[in-house]
Amino acid sequence: MVKIRLHGINDITTVNAMIDSGATEDFIDQEYCHKYQIRTTKAKNPREIYLADSEPSSMGPVTHIATVPMDIGADREITTFQVAKLQNHEAILGMPWLKNHNPRIDRGQGKITFDSEKWTTMCLNESPTVYAMPEVEALEENLVSRFSTIQAKKDKRILVKKMHKDAKIPTRGTRGAAGHDLYAIEDKTIPVRGQQVVKTGISLRLPNGTYGRIAPRRGLAVKHGITVNAGVIDRDYTGEIGVVLVNLFNYDYHVLQGERIAQLIPGKILETQSQEVTHLEDTKRGTKGFGTTDTRRIEIDEISIKTFETSKKQGDEDGLLWGRYNKGKLEIVATNISTELAIQSKKGQRKKNLTEIVPEEYWDYQRVFEEEEATELPPHRQGVDLEINIEKGRRLPIKKIYPLGAKELEELGEYIQINKERKWIRDSFADGGSPIMFIKKKDGKL
Repeated sequence: MVKIRLHGINDITTVNAMIDSGATEDFIDQEYCHKYQIRTTKAKNPREIYLADSEPSSMGPVTHIATVPMDIGADREITTFQVAKLQNHEAILGMPWLKNHNPRIDRGQGKITFDSEKWTTMCLNESPTVYAMPEVEALEENLVSRFSTIQAKKDKRILVKKMHKDAKIPTRGTRGAAGHDLYAIEDKTIPVRGQQVVKTGISLRLPNGTYGRIAPRRGLAVKHGITVNAGVIDRDYTGEIGVVLVNLFNYDYHVLQGERIAQLIPGKILETQSQEVTHLEDTKRGTKGFGTTDTRRIEIDEISIKTFETSKKQGDEDGLLWGRYNKGKLEIVATNISTELAIQSKKGQRKKNLTEIVPEEYWDYQRVFEEEEATELPPHRQGVDLEINIEKGRRLPIKKIYPLGAKELEELGEYIQINKERKWIRDSFADGGSPIMFIKKKDGKL
């Protein structure tokens, strides 16, 4: 197998491709194209893929092709792949690619040399050599790459780099806080009715699919009239973060080093593209400006539980409002029928203890059923702990690992993360590990 680089719509991905002289076409996996945004187009003539015994393959039918820039070594070329449901590989370079390049393959040394006349005259000025790798090792590397990508998508960490030794890492005031407090790395005066850029001494990288919004801190805004301008951080910006502070009050405000000056709130990005059109669909609002939408009178009335139930049966209510007085002010709360009925049904019910849930014959083992016990390992006990030692001079055997799909990799990622937080498992740099196999439960879950 040989390492190739494929140019998707937004990113370049690296994968190990199988060179297969028995493949009549060059193939790429359908799921891989979707995941890495490799553009595909509908094939003019969709067709089946047949095995050597003339039976149709489960990889087909081929309905789309992918024409994509591909790098091998220092060369870049445009390659057309047939998009199929590959079972064990992400890409296969078959006879079309082999005929086009006619490489010299040294299986003994694992070298692939491109020295054909076409290559040296049209591709490169010299004959490059790339090195192949064993299939088991290449497949494992592909799996690690796929797993890392899924983990990156799920990784919610904000990566922060200090650009000054006295800089402070953003912090959250409470576990439920939406924003991360940003700290000033310098003293700065914000003049009356003016603004200044206050540096934080940090750069950061936000999670995939998010951007950063810099918002004012409530205390500064209410007490001192300090708000924020120009508060968007793109994910691909890695320079120092500066906060544009604006003073709305009639006295200067002095920012001190180490002071909390704003908050960083991550937000999801909806990837969109602009497209020019000649006509827009008519709407009821039309060309009316901001803040000129019509309003209509809302009827608010008391409603009983019995009316709730009747409304639910008739299906004539989508939502409800109810009010309550809090410190002399009327608060309007939105709710729905299902929620209210559920709340009413739970009223008066008490939480059952373990002796009511667990049969009497198991009462001596109640600790087994307690939730806090299920999230902790038992203490170390001499003579009970198990240790497996490898004989001196021996190594762990290298075997094939079970192929895992995207959902299984997601489930595995969650399993690893949860158990690392519980400290049941830890990162290891051992030569090998234990393969994991998933079997679906009756309810369809892994």
